[in-house]
Amino acid sequence: MAQLRLHPDRALPAGDDIRAVARRIYQSTRGLPLLCMHGHVDAAVFADDQRFSDPARLLVVPDHYVTRMLVSQGVPLEDLGIPRTDGGDVETDPRRIWRRFCAHWRLFRGTPSRYWLEHELAEILKIDVVPGPDTADMLFDLIESRLAEPAYRPRALLDAFNIELICTTDPATSTLADHARLRADGLGVRVVPTFRPDALTHVNTAGWNRHVEKLQELSGVDTGDYDGFLAALRARREAFARAGARATDHGHLTAAAEPLPEADAKRIYAAACRGETSDDEAAAFAGHLLFEMARMSRDDGLVMQIHPGVLRDHDTAIHHFFGPDRGFDIPITAEFTRALRPVLNAFGRDPNFRLILFTVDETVYARELAPLAGVYPAVRLGAPWWFLDSPDGMRRFRELVTETAGFYNTSGFVDDTRAFLSIPARHDLARRIDAGYLARLVVEHRLAEDEAVETATDLAYRLPQQAYAPSGSASPAAR
Repeated sequence: MAQLRLHPDRALPAGDDIRAVARRIYQSTRGLPLLCMHGHVDAAVFADDQRFSDPARLLVVPDHYVTRMLVSQGVPLEDLGIPRTDGGDVETDPRRIWRRFCAHWRLFRGTPSRYWLEHELAEILKIDVVPGPDTADMLFDLIESRLAEPAYRPRALLDAFNIELICTTDPATSTLADHARLRADGLGVRVVPTFRPDALTHVNTAGWNRHVEKLQELSGVDTGDYDGFLAALRARREAFARAGARATDHGHLTAAAEPLPEADAKRIYAAACRGETSDDEAAAFAGHLLFEMARMSRDDGLVMQIHPGVLRDHDTAIHHFFGPDRGFDIPITAEFTRALRPVLNAFGRDPNFRLILFTVDETVYARELAPLAGVYPAVRLGAPWWFLDSPDGMRRFRELVTETAGFYNTSGFVDDTRAFLSIPARHDLARRIDAGYLARLVVEHRLAEDEAVETATDLAYRLPQQAYAPSGSASPAAR
């Protein structure tokens, strides 16, 4: 039986000279605390602090990186235990789900998912069994025995992973009850929410009126007209800030942030309340609200994160029967320079405004994003994200943006995941890739090694601290 062994130099560059430098740089950062400033682990995981149910529901079912690869090879979502919205039959036996995953282990060769999963098995679960059809049951039982140990409860893993701060992502209409429980247990400064208003800003989506009603209920502000709607959004932002939120998160199709004349905004909002907006009006209103969100971030200090360029739920039947976030979100071309001009003209040099830009379209790194971050004080570039959070994707990011934006106009690494056990693996990979890039600069005599070590520490720890610092706690120069 093959044993799982992780090479200590994995993902470091080839070549003895550069690898030796990269190894020293990586060693300087590997023990730093993790700052998880943009993620999707549910706050209830930490508030409940229950043992994880089984290997399949921990490592397979919630991870769309894993399930989309299996689906691409003909495995139905039903066979992976993904619940149907109509209550139809799906696989409920976690052992069978796990066997299907292990039987397809070869599919993950060369993917970041394999790196993360191997790290989870070997480094976190302390298991040296390679997944495969012949080892599936043994591996399932070994993981089950680990999950039964108190050391593998979520709060214990916060300590084991050395997570200093983790941000969840919560809809604007969240009651934040789980975060209140965490505050009562003394974890309120370690697990904090992020304000995500997308369900309220896209007026043509299903259930928009229901979300607006919930907004009114939670804010205590009448949302019957446009002015009340904006006031209610401000009230919810204040509630999130009181709960410790550092940032907002906006997943629009495009980065368009063009303000409308107030009369047009009021007219479209009133039409939306009646269910009478056209697609063009809905898109214009979403862009207008993105501008208003920037204004609110300038006023209340919450960091604004924008990640456009993803056509979500590409397969309409999958969305209908299984809901969102099932692996069928596909990148499209993104444009930032013209789209963000209104926001950056208004707030780009304002010391109270902070904007972090993410993309899954790496063609805009050198052409648009690096030049924007390289001149506007408010702008930072988010880490390679989603389809680009891979070894080669992260290398390309450094190569394409550093010469124009430098290192210090980036935000540091964000793990952007629901898969809690993969968080240390993702940060470890980012630190290795940065070490390799910095080592090349050292070997090419473009950077002294002590500078490279300092920069690696900044990228891994200090820059996310500064980019997501609480309002008023960091100077504009530090940001």
